[in-house]
Amino acid sequence: MRLGFSKMHGLGNDFVVFDAINQSVNLSPEQLRFIADRRFGIGCDQILLVERPRNRNTDFYYRIFNADGSEVEQCGNGARCFARFVHDHGLTPKTEIPVGTAGGDIRLYLQPDGQVRVNMGVPVLEPEDIPFLADRKQALYDIDIAGETLRIGAVSMGNPHAVLVVEDVATAPVVSLGPAMENHPRFPQRVNAGFMAVRSPREIDLRVYERGAGETLACGSGACAAVVSGRMQGLLDETVQVHLRGGDLVVSWAGEGQPVWMTGPATEVFEGTIEL
Repeated sequence: MRLGFSKMHGLGNDFVVFDAINQSVNLSPEQLRFIADRRFGIGCDQILLVERPRNRNTDFYYRIFNADGSEVEQCGNGARCFARFVHDHGLTPKTEIPVGTAGGDIRLYLQPDGQVRVNMGVPVLEPEDIPFLADRKQALYDIDIAGETLRIGAVSMGNPHAVLVVEDVATAPVVSLGPAMENHPRFPQRVNAGFMAVRSPREIDLRVYERGAGETLACGSGACAAVVSGRMQGLLDETVQVHLRGGDLVVSWAGEGQPVWMTGPATEVFEGTIEL
């Protein structure tokens, strides 16, 4: 099976994107892991599939697979790359693109300056819907991890996130705490672990250990979750600049019941074909 693909990235969070409309794409977990392998395959954090819509309210369906072969519900950086891909490859002339995902429908907006703005939807805060095991919704939850009790925020942006406030992301225990948080039993579907340092009410630093991928250079849904958590704690203003290792995003959230908006770049690196 020979497949055409594009290699793309959003702030260094990199993707292999397949057009599954004009070619048949049916990848096994083993093939997904091979594609993502940086030594033997193409190399990426995640694989994205562009598919035909599954409901009349959307123009496309967007599937996301982690480097370990598992399928996940949402990816903000991937969503921006998705918008750039379908527009630049002639799959749509629109600059406002409704897209279905396993985490719900989203809308993508291509801006004149090349940035992509994404309506990421209303964040999910009820523990049972994240899912997270807790008695009731709170801004912060006590959780025992690696022999200590930490206070985390828990948010779903279509995929589950835990957010821990730290003094400095450079010294945050991402490598050690990230896997422990990802696989904590109170998150039955695992979780993306965010480590957030607040510079000011309008500016944060963030590192994210992603479920099924490890630490990435940027995580769009993680940036949204961090801003939501920070707002719930009274730490942040409505619009926040998020500094990630791969670059910056701008995230806005007006408050409960309102959607989160994320704006940032998306870049195509090269096109190719792979034999599987």
